[in-house]
Amino acid sequence: MMECMIARGYCSKKQMDVANDNLDRLEYYFGSCGKLEAYNWLRELSDDFDIPDIVEVRFKNTRKEIYRNVNGLRLKRGDFVAVEASPGHDLGIITLAGEIVQKQLAKTKFDPRIDELKKVYRKAKPNDIEKWEEAINLEHSSMLQARSIVDDLQLGMKIGDVEYQGDRTKAIFYYIADERVDFRELIKILAEKFRIRIEMRQIGARQEAGRIGGIGTCGRELCCSSFITNFVSVSTQAARIQEVALNPTKLAGQCGKLKCCLNYEADSYADARKDFPDRNVHLKLAGGKAVHQKTDIYRGVMWYSMESDNAAGLFVPVPVERVKEIITLNRKSVFPDTLLEVYPAVESEKQAQFRDVVGQESITRFEKKNKGRGRGRSRGGSQQRRKR
Repeated sequence: MMECMIARGYCSKKQMDVANDNLDRLEYYFGSCGKLEAYNWLRELSDDFDIPDIVEVRFKNTRKEIYRNVNGLRLKRGDFVAVEASPGHDLGIITLAGEIVQKQLAKTKFDPRIDELKKVYRKAKPNDIEKWEEAINLEHSSMLQARSIVDDLQLGMKIGDVEYQGDRTKAIFYYIADERVDFRELIKILAEKFRIRIEMRQIGARQEAGRIGGIGTCGRELCCSSFITNFVSVSTQAARIQEVALNPTKLAGQCGKLKCCLNYEADSYADARKDFPDRNVHLKLAGGKAVHQKTDIYRGVMWYSMESDNAAGLFVPVPVERVKEIITLNRKSVFPDTLLEVYPAVESEKQAQFRDVVGQESITRFEKKNKGRGRGRSRGGSQQRRKR
């Protein structure tokens, strides 16, 4: 394909070499998989030669938008395209094309018949990719310079990332801040320094952690950087439902907020707790009251200790059925003598015992039999030889 484009005069060999050198960088820039990747489960129903009406284009970080193919280009997944921006044009990669994009619009509640979509201008040329590569190389240095300017102005904000537009006419500065920040003076300084249009965009602490990435305490990649796209608020109530110790150092993630994984099993724990009695109800026994200490929801066990016992190790595991039975007896003014001291699910005495099968008592049983047969055969053979 490269030799064909050179022969037809679309570009020079130097331009194609630069474009091929940038393919590895572009692959790393977008990544082969991630939370922005969408599986096209309708790909077998669509033809690669079809001209899609709308396409989904992905940019840096978590930015992904829908564009209209007004020029009737034959586009497919993986094509680099120049799209409409304000001002100028931007460069991105097509992630979805065809009928599946209509399903994506239903998720975003976007109606292309009413709302106006931006346009896809053309497929990216080698000159566009080369210019975009130069803009990518400026992002890290621009972020460091912007951070130093913020420190000089003593603004309560942190510059987390910088994204240049494909034509290098605009740059987006992502920042986090706890309070409202007046950055008008900062925009003037950045515009004079970089000679481009500046846009400030605020993000949250979880979004910043998703951009940076890392490894969580579970040993896996952070959920916010791998698959979470919509961040839901996390409260300490989710930890209370799951009987998790309210330790801020263990419940907080790398972003400083409560871990998103606390919401994963909160609903299942809440459903399982519906059959459990109230933890605030004390069990009245003949020798005193039993106070609830902790609950093992999926094993169906509630741990109690006598009110008179202050030692932390005197917890008794009681099945939920037994707890309900004691509560029913207490309502009838009947007080049992003791709690269930042994958890019936753990019955070591009734476990299946090991039984010897045929030949298990002797490991060398085959060796003895083979030796005996061998001796008999050797003796018989020697006797026959003697007779002969």
